[in-house]
Amino acid sequence: MEAPPAGYRKNVGICLINSSKKIFSASRLDIPDSWQMPQGGVDEGEDPRDAAIRELMEETGVSSAEILAEVPYWLTYDFPPEVREKLNKQLGTDWKGQAQKWFCFRFVGREEEINLSGNGTEKPEFGEWSWMTPKQVIELAVGFKKPVYEEVLKYFAPYLL
Repeated sequence: MEAPPAGYRKNVGICLINSSKKIFSASRLDIPDSWQMPQGGVDEGEDPRDAAIRELMEETGVSSAEILAEVPYWLTYDFPPEVREKLNKQLGTDWKGQAQKWFCFRFVGREEEINLSGNGTEKPEFGEWSWMTPKQVIELAVGFKKPVYEEVLKYFAPYLL
């Protein structure tokens, strides 16, 4: 697997779909009126696939999911200046943005399994969740993530039909 571009934080994104071909999206607690698919950082030495499984569990409590596909290249987005400043101060880094490896999962559990407190190891990031169409996911995403979301959902389109 090729390395992500220099200056970008290694991250994974998760497109979790249900049996009705809808996509899991959740509202961010720190950005009003912004919804997103689960995502999170890749730890040093961690395989992106393992990171995706870990992040899905940490952010949603979901363990009943199967990996269907993976985007075989890194997708990047730049942080807007105010987000970059806040995050880099918080993390003690100087990232330009994030380089993401995306995975499509099929949810095979019961909705009662979904818990936005995750597995209790991380601070919750989301306030509420919903199953959405690709169009809704893109419309409700924060602006700087929309181009990546469009590409991801185009790549995973065969699983959403």
